[in-house]
Amino acid sequence: MAADTSPVTVVITCSIRPGKLDVARRELAAVIDKVMLLEPACRGIRVHENPEQSQRWLIVERWDSREAFTGPHMQQPHMQAFLETAATFLDGEADFAFWHETLVA
Repeated sequence: MAADTSPVTVVITCSIRPGKLDVARRELAAVIDKVMLLEPACRGIRVHENPEQSQRWLIVERWDSREAFTGPHMQQPHMQAFLETAATFLDGEADFAFWHETLVA
């Protein structure tokens, strides 16, 4: 099967442990800065907090391809370090879904 090299939106949902919102915000902001500076395959990252449950987050990332996200991106030293740190503030595991845009208005 050929690799899918079409643009992809990565939708990540996660929960933050009680008392860890500040550290989660700080660490996520720092890694986003590095990703945007060092990884041209990333076209943008948006982070949303649920206004009724601030510990619930939705992260939407645009990438050149799924392979760019799952391969080189996840192997970057800044991502490996972030994943270790994230284990200290995530409440359970993050859920990753990959979406392809089909209609543009």
